[in-house]
Amino acid sequence: MPRSKTKKRLKYIFISGGVISGIGKGITSASLALLLKSAGFKIAPLKLEGYLNIDAGTINPIEHGDTFLCEDGTEADMDLGTYEKFLDQDMGKKNFGTMGQIYQKIIEKERRFEYKGEDVEAVHISEEIIDRIKAAGEGSDIVMIELGGTAGEYWNVFYYEAARMLTLQNPGDVIHIHVSYVPTPSHLGEPKTKPTQLSVRTLNSMAIQPDFIIARSEKYLDARRRERFALFCNMKPEDIISNPDVASVYEIPLVLHDQKLESKVLKKLHLPIKRPALSKWEKFVEKVKVEKKTTVEIAIVGKYFGTGEYQLRDSYAALFDAIDHARWHEGVNVVTRWVNAEKVEKEGAEKIIGNPDGIIVPIGWGERGAEGMIQAASYARAQKIPYLGLCFGMQLSVVAFARDVLGWKDANTSENNPETTHPVIHIIPKQKELMARRAYGGTMRLGGWDAVMDKKSKAFEIYKKYGGIVDEKKGLSSERHRHRFEFNSKYVEQFEKKGLHISARSVAENLVEIIELDPGDHPFYIGTQGHPEYKSRPLSPHPLFIAFIQACENHHKNATA
Repeated sequence: MPRSKTKKRLKYIFISGGVISGIGKGITSASLALLLKSAGFKIAPLKLEGYLNIDAGTINPIEHGDTFLCEDGTEADMDLGTYEKFLDQDMGKKNFGTMGQIYQKIIEKERRFEYKGEDVEAVHISEEIIDRIKAAGEGSDIVMIELGGTAGEYWNVFYYEAARMLTLQNPGDVIHIHVSYVPTPSHLGEPKTKPTQLSVRTLNSMAIQPDFIIARSEKYLDARRRERFALFCNMKPEDIISNPDVASVYEIPLVLHDQKLESKVLKKLHLPIKRPALSKWEKFVEKVKVEKKTTVEIAIVGKYFGTGEYQLRDSYAALFDAIDHARWHEGVNVVTRWVNAEKVEKEGAEKIIGNPDGIIVPIGWGERGAEGMIQAASYARAQKIPYLGLCFGMQLSVVAFARDVLGWKDANTSENNPETTHPVIHIIPKQKELMARRAYGGTMRLGGWDAVMDKKSKAFEIYKKYGGIVDEKKGLSSERHRHRFEFNSKYVEQFEKKGLHISARSVAENLVEIIELDPGDHPFYIGTQGHPEYKSRPLSPHPLFIAFIQACENHHKNATA
């Protein structure tokens, strides 16, 4: 008989956070994943969130940051976007879990009598988590599990229990990395290790001993701090990894590589140590660092910037990343100015927006601030300022054109004014029933959808030039979507006659996907129902953002000539 092949043993890396939230676990996880993938291993990231939502789709972006939209339609935590950007591979349903999903699965199994009359107890929660982790790792060498929140929060304790159980069940195949914050109080002038010591003590109380501490701090840790960590956290000094503030998060893989983190991880997991191939990434990082000669200003007119007295970048994280990828590709420095759409609504576009080199109106829902975004779209068209409308920004640019050029003063999206006599944007027919029964979660038009492009359009020219066409013979592009409303096709003829052109329509349902103004009438005016920002990656910026940055640079040169 032929000898049976030994099944490859899946390895597990748990990554937890300590002291504060938002410390950078996702960036750290993605950086290590990049190093391990570059060394030839197949990596499966998994983000586990503690909240009871089934997904991130119904969460206010001000509360939890930009919902990241995956190709398969999964509405996930924005860390999945970080994994996509660092690993250059699509994430999806198997890479994202919430406690709500876990509870839902357990209850569904109980209702189907799958527990065969047993009491359904807390241990079943951790068992379900372990099943989820193993499913995520199928076909991979290493599954990297990032635990949402920080150690010590009661809502994620079952994830830590699952980590403990999996470690006991798979000796030698599991390691735990603790990413913790090391503050440097200004009145003391030295980094303090005590908060992390207490965080590790919390892990110890759950029978978890970290294999590595990755210390987030302003500067590199010195020998003294490493010694203190080693002494009080029962570790070796070489397993204390420094993760200091850097100019760009894309430098972090190289920072960790310089400390041989991937080699140390592979050794603890009893895997062959291989040197990662990082030449492309190193060249990219050098390009990021190069001093740029030209600076352009882009006004982003949105409605999700503020929380209390503070301004948030995370509400539009994917958008800012896409701008960065394109500007580095073009060698241009970009200053983004965050413009509150409600201020534009009250005080006017000229006063609030001024004279930037480009205007972006991004994602959004509902009436609040919408009139300010419409004014921004009108202003960009009239002043011939490069304009990029993303989803809601595309829809509201259509409203602006209808009012200004077609003369339909009450034109609107039926989302904001159901009584308008010119609903140039209206609900997708299939969405009506869902909305009527308040089926909000996971029911929008989600994920990747192919579109047939007009080969004579500016948009097609851009996609073809920068690698955005998925089938050149058919003229197909593909973007990710997250919306319930669409361009009302009964008005297409009137728009086309006045110069607003349909550049692409979806293969399924024939929905309008991209609109544009004739290049002879405007240097760059494009709106897309899709979300190109979710597909942009550091080594392959999205075509629309590349072209938009070029248009902004041309506008700047003309304005300063």
